Amino acid sequence: MSKQQTKILLLVEGERREKDLMNHLLKVYEINESHEIVSYKTSIYDLYDRMFLGDGPEMLDLLQVLKEHEKDPAVKVIFDDHYSDVILIFDLDPQAPLFSKEKIIRMAEYFNESTENGKLYINFPMVEAFYHMKSIPDPAYEAYMVSIDELKDGNYKDRVKKTCRIPYRKFAETRELCDIVINQNLSKALMITKEEKNSTSISMMDLLNQQITMLVEKEAFYVLCTCIFYILDFNPNLVSVRLSTISKKDRFGGI
Repeated sequence: MSKQQTKILLLVEGERREKDLMNHLLKVYEINESHEIVSYKTSIYDLYDRMFLGDGPEMLDLLQVLKEHEKDPAVKVIFDDHYSDVILIFDLDPQAPLFSKEKIIRMAEYFNESTENGKLYINFPMVEAFYHMKSIPDPAYEAYMVSIDELKDGNYKDRVKKTCRIPYRKFAETRELCDIVINQNLSKALMITKEEKNSTSISMMDLLNQQITMLVEKEAFYVLCTCIFYILDFNPNLVSVRLSTISKKDRFGGI
């Protein structure tokens, strides 16, 4: 992607957690000046109803749909601007009443290119997956899964807090630590999709299909934060592997 001189819109689901995380990552990697972050404030399945029912998304303009949805006049004007790329960051949330695998697959198929319809990044099961680590790195992270029952019972966020053990604002504070979190999620995504281990790009469709298959067959799927792959898509040279250079005293939680 490497869009250093362009203006990019990031549409995030939540008003706080997603916005805080993306603001942090953009600042850490020094690309924040080229981005505008806006919260949608409801689930991806609400956006599906606005975009995909009726005549379908091809007959609609995403920015105008977002403008019509937005109640804050100060935010409305953001959607009148021109953006070279549009990024959508949402949670899978399979426990949501409006969820269906057909809906999320259709959205991923449509939102597959940031310079055209927009590019969708789906967190599994939600953005809190970024903080779901006992340490940085976490040797057990690849095996972490979540069940549909845990999500329906509303216990997943508490599980993450107990695993993380520190305030989220202090998690992965430095660029080095963010590098490791990104690489651990990348390695896990490559494992899920059975891609080459040295790849720096992930097919969201392949990843989604694998996760949905697990959800259907096992009523569980892998914990994975994909919104951080945006940094790799923006410019893969921003992220490096530095596991061996992080001392134990600098790692959150130690190992």
